[in-house]
Amino acid sequence: MNNNIRVGNLFGIPFYVNPSWFLVLGLVTFSYGEQLSFFPQLNGLLPWLLGFIAALLLFASVLAHELGHSFVAISQGIDVKSITLFLFGGLANLEKESDTPLEAFLVAIAGPGVSLLLSAIFFLVGFNFNLSTPIEAIIELLAFINLVLGLFNLIPGLPLDGGNILKSLVWKITGNPNKGIIFASRVGQVFGWLAVAIGGLSILGILRFGSFWTLLIGFFLLQNAGNSAQSAKVQETLNGYTAEDAIIPNSPIVVSGLTIREFVNNYVIGKNQWRKFLVVNEEGTLSGVLEVERLKKIPTSDWTEIRLFEVIQPVTDLITIQAEATLLEVVKLLEDDPFKQLTVIGENGQVLGLLEKNSVINLLQKDKQKLAA
Repeated sequence: MNNNIRVGNLFGIPFYVNPSWFLVLGLVTFSYGEQLSFFPQLNGLLPWLLGFIAALLLFASVLAHELGHSFVAISQGIDVKSITLFLFGGLANLEKESDTPLEAFLVAIAGPGVSLLLSAIFFLVGFNFNLSTPIEAIIELLAFINLVLGLFNLIPGLPLDGGNILKSLVWKITGNPNKGIIFASRVGQVFGWLAVAIGGLSILGILRFGSFWTLLIGFFLLQNAGNSAQSAKVQETLNGYTAEDAIIPNSPIVVSGLTIREFVNNYVIGKNQWRKFLVVNEEGTLSGVLEVERLKKIPTSDWTEIRLFEVIQPVTDLITIQAEATLLEVVKLLEDDPFKQLTVIGENGQVLGLLEKNSVINLLQKDKQKLAA
């Protein structure tokens, strides 16, 4: 997983930290430890130790936020591949999107809900218990950070949770999840540019609020919102085509009733593209496969008498997909092995042809050329 470091498992979910996490851990420890050093009852290394504990508790709050998303996703039957802590917070990597807008909304709202609940708990603890001043300061810090974490993530733009909430609402209205992603991504880019402007103006001394971190957060929003929009557009395009549209022209399909001589004359001599053919019966359903190399073992004097169904091999390793399946489904099947070929099956089990990664790419390039024309 890139440069992420695996720490262990949490409730069966792989848990990682990005190297950038250690930078923030050090900065928070130093800055907060320095503030605690002003308390007269804290001497020596104690302020820095408490600062380190406070930093870990802050990241524990971020982790609780991501676990909120994860537990709701798991309740919907969605596998959580991992949770990663990094420079700007955390990320729960889900196996797939929720099946309905309501389920997507519940996953999105769970994280901020956990943060706001923790904030309320910490505020109650701070106000109702007689704590020592340094401990009270840490409790108040945790209450404030969880409040900010919850409210900040409710900003209605991707990649923030508020963007996922907005996406689910647009999905509900339009019936199209990709339209929701694109709209929420555009809103996220607006907030990204706003954060960049505020951060830049604050660095120049023109604004009294904002900071260098505001600038970084703005660039983070811009990059991720742009990626989300681009990904959604690609998925929208892929959903507009079916597996049948991406079939390789002149796919290697032959009828089992052909003699070997007819097959060689029409499909092999002068044609070097295919070394293996799908053999179908008169109804067009798959009978077996034929490897051209095996024909060398048969005397050429018998080629006019022997028909293909007599020399075909049984089907063992073919991967099939229905003709009406979307190209997005096709891409998901191909992504783990770019050299994989899929056999496209039509109505009544008829074999329509093969498709592979290159045939998908060629189809999309033709689509792009048509749009540009």
